[in-house]
Amino acid sequence: MTKADIVNEVSKNTGIERVTVQKAVEALMETVKESLTEGRNVYFRGFGSFIIKRRAVKTARNISKNTVVIIPEHFVPSFKPAETFVAQVKEHVR
Repeated sequence: MTKADIVNEVSKNTGIERVTVQKAVEALMETVKESLTEGRNVYFRGFGSFIIKRRAVKTARNISKNTVVIIPEHFVPSFKPAETFVAQVKEHVR
């Protein structure tokens, strides 16, 4: 399902104009991105959490050049689904 599909589905189910729903979806996504960029996690009860995960420093190898590369500590965005959400998916998807 794409963002356009979500906008169409919400518009159809709520009766709100598609343009208005699209602005709301865009604003939601932008707010989540800004919060994570500022180091704050975002929690949606019953749905899941957008969190920041810390990746520790690690050593990697470039096999073609036979060199060692140090990958510095960095942070990545991640989604952790709520337990109720996971349970619903397990029940319905087979």
